[in-house]
Amino acid sequence: MKEKLLIAGFGGQGVLLAGVVLANSGMMEGAEVSWMPSYGPEMRGGTANCHVTISDKPIGSPIVEVPDSVILMNRPSVEKFEGKLKPGGVMIVNSSLAGKCISRKDARIYLVPANDIALELGNNKIANIVMLGAYVRVTGIVKGETVEDAIKNVIGQKKAELIELNILALKRGMEFIGGIDGNQDNQDK
Repeated sequence: MKEKLLIAGFGGQGVLLAGVVLANSGMMEGAEVSWMPSYGPEMRGGTANCHVTISDKPIGSPIVEVPDSVILMNRPSVEKFEGKLKPGGVMIVNSSLAGKCISRKDARIYLVPANDIALELGNNKIANIVMLGAYVRVTGIVKGETVEDAIKNVIGQKKAELIELNILALKRGMEFIGGIDGNQDNQDK
């Protein structure tokens, strides 16, 4: 088993946090894991992405050149990174901010209105965890319960009031994917 993921969005969308939570989840399940952040000098509002690899074998490089999956939080990320996804890979797009800008026809595409779901839950800043929940449900790379534990560990007691909200966001992302078959037709949902 080996899964190479690229998560991309604007700085401030929690791209790096989503990657850290996933990486921690993989470690908690005994996998080999690498996590590598990348962001512009302006951070909040600039571009941010991270590479996460989860494997049952040692990982040679933390750089993900051709991802198996991508989580794309906004239109500029779709435009920049959709072409890097391997054919047949998984593309999870935040349809709240990216709309119907996807050109790939050879991927398993899931459009998730992550910002809309996050607003329904009362905090726009948890759209990243909604997307992570969708990714976990689609790929099964780690267990949802493990991700819940990783959220508790990563957020920690300093921000304990945010733990339950993030777990709820994770579950909502997983639930949203429950009825979607993952093809291009899902762009209209």
